[in-house]
Amino acid sequence: MRYVALDDFVLADRARRDPVGFLDDFEAPLCIGEVQYAPDLLRAIKMRVDREKRKGMYWMTGSQQLYLMKDISESLAGRVGIMDLHSLSQREALGKGASASVFNPDKPAESIEESTVCGNEELYRRIWRGGYPALVVDPELEPDVFFESYVRSYLERDVNDLAQVGNRAAFVRFMRSAAMRTGQQLVYSDLARDAEIAPNTARTWISILERTGIISLLQPYATNTIKRLTKTPKMYFCDTGLCCWLAGWDNPETLMNSAFAGAILETWVYGQLLRSYNHNGRRPQIYFFREANGRAKVDFLLVQNGGIYPLEVKRSASPHLDDLRHAAKIPVGQYRLMPGIIFCTSRQVYPLGGGHCAIPISML
Repeated sequence: MRYVALDDFVLADRARRDPVGFLDDFEAPLCIGEVQYAPDLLRAIKMRVDREKRKGMYWMTGSQQLYLMKDISESLAGRVGIMDLHSLSQREALGKGASASVFNPDKPAESIEESTVCGNEELYRRIWRGGYPALVVDPELEPDVFFESYVRSYLERDVNDLAQVGNRAAFVRFMRSAAMRTGQQLVYSDLARDAEIAPNTARTWISILERTGIISLLQPYATNTIKRLTKTPKMYFCDTGLCCWLAGWDNPETLMNSAFAGAILETWVYGQLLRSYNHNGRRPQIYFFREANGRAKVDFLLVQNGGIYPLEVKRSASPHLDDLRHAAKIPVGQYRLMPGIIFCTSRQVYPLGGGHCAIPISML
């Protein structure tokens, strides 16, 4: 198909002034990038799709999710399929995107890619660089150079449009504080203190980060009858490269040997699971389990096909079945408790007994 990007001012102006003529100039199938810059184009697309009734005529992408979704819901409701695309997954970055199937907890060894296996040094290098395409296609590009420009443009474009943030320095401090707390439960007062802002402002800014795809809030698993479970979500950065840069990690070696290594590993696993589903057009039901007293916790619960699958992340090459002991305390309700999976730093899949298994993180 042909591809046009509306971050080109001339093309965007043409699409806004004469959307019908624009579609006449670029025959379908057509991929239109940054389509949010020409919202009237969506109505012209609707008319053309209704007239010709062919699927796959137009593919549209946009980096400003809030405005894009608002315009699409108003103009193309019922006529468009929506996919959330994060930065590149591990398999996509390694050129193995065609094999990036949805993670299947019933047959985990069949839904992973053995050729991606690597040691800890390479794994943390992948985590440290993240999945932004520019950093993937150009190994010589320094993350420090890329992310400094990225954050500057993010502040000027998305953040300014959403909230008119006056103190950009405070917002960057806020982002850095959030990055250092990836994988933790969300405490607004801590973030507010670090950025020297009010707690209500911290809530607003967390909402901005979530709506613009910088972070993802993982909700706790709960039932209506269980009161002892925590109700506070956990916060994860969607791209580990951006998270590492904001948190101040200059290289993968120091990252791997730091106290931050476990949290960023958990963040990476969560991100790869999300990409597995979202990049295949599906939305997973993922939660975490934690009792309010902190005595029992499980990193992730994947709810699928009537079952609850406990998923643990361990920075170990030889995890034990005992690492899944807290799964027995999950109040399953109408669901069935399924065998658990431990994502670890080993180089091969191996059984733990009772249907449970350990899987290398680098194979996701």
